[in-house]
Amino acid sequence: MSQSPKQPAARPIPTSADVARLAGVSRATVSYVLNNTSAVRISEPTRRRVREAAEELGYVPHAAARSLRAGHTRIVLLPTSHVPVGPLFSRFFNELQWALRRLDYTVVQYGSLGLSGDQAARAWAELRPVAVISLGEITLSPQNVEVLKRSGARAVITLGPSRVEGAHALVMDQREVGGCAAAHLLERGYHRIGVIMPAEPGLEMFSGPRLQGIREAAAGRGARIEPLAMSYTQESAAALAGRWRGLGLDAVFAYNDEYAMLLMRALQDAGIDIPGETAVMGADDLLLGTLLRPRLSTVQVEMTTGDRLAALVDHAVRDPGAAPEQHDLIAARAVHRESS
Repeated sequence: MSQSPKQPAARPIPTSADVARLAGVSRATVSYVLNNTSAVRISEPTRRRVREAAEELGYVPHAAARSLRAGHTRIVLLPTSHVPVGPLFSRFFNELQWALRRLDYTVVQYGSLGLSGDQAARAWAELRPVAVISLGEITLSPQNVEVLKRSGARAVITLGPSRVEGAHALVMDQREVGGCAAAHLLERGYHRIGVIMPAEPGLEMFSGPRLQGIREAAAGRGARIEPLAMSYTQESAAALAGRWRGLGLDAVFAYNDEYAMLLMRALQDAGIDIPGETAVMGADDLLLGTLLRPRLSTVQVEMTTGDRLAALVDHAVRDPGAAPEQHDLIAARAVHRESS
């Protein structure tokens, strides 16, 4: 009878005791070093010896065990965005993640597409994060915040146009961006203003308030504000440019610099002079906009730094009983260039 081949014996999982023996230190010292405990002074040679032993053995501290000892995890849950938020916000979120890691937090991105506020809160709570930073795609209620806090979240931080009871708030009022653009165009004598509304799903949380800001700034000034749908494709931009003269507009605010550059090229290809026939303005102040001819006028959006938000998270985790704070995330100012 044939015999089945023997399976190799499973390698034992290394423990902190194994690391301690190899490094010639106590298990407590291993814990202090690998958990970056600052309350105990340990010499750099000892720290290096422990790290080298852990690397040689392939030992990694057990996050769940550390959480039991500390009474909470070090997980900061960052629901992933399915919205193409652009270079400015992408840079901010990358900076935030690096800053949190430097503070010894583990950043976990969670795909939350299609979840309601109640569903998201329960799903996030299952991971027992110490903090949650909700990016605004999912609208949380005060009850959702309470669910997260009962599960152990010491800080819930929301990004959006208004605050949620019980949560720290980063108020991101996109109306200011639109209002800034409208004020600039109106001051320069443009009163028939098109506003590009991206057709891509999910961007309504930005484009809607920007349109509202433009309308508020133009109210009572005899201006015509015309929302215009456009996808971020050459075909969509060309189709809009092809019927541009029939719209009777003398300016356009194109949501952000990327849409503005796409539309401006299409308008020029259609023989429309910029800014002679139509002024063009974007937002975010991307470097590429200064390389165009004419150079692109824009709204410069100044955001709080990722370091500052990481510091807010850390402060809230250390002092969970503190009253929720509110911070403004953005400020805006018009940058005049040749396209307007």
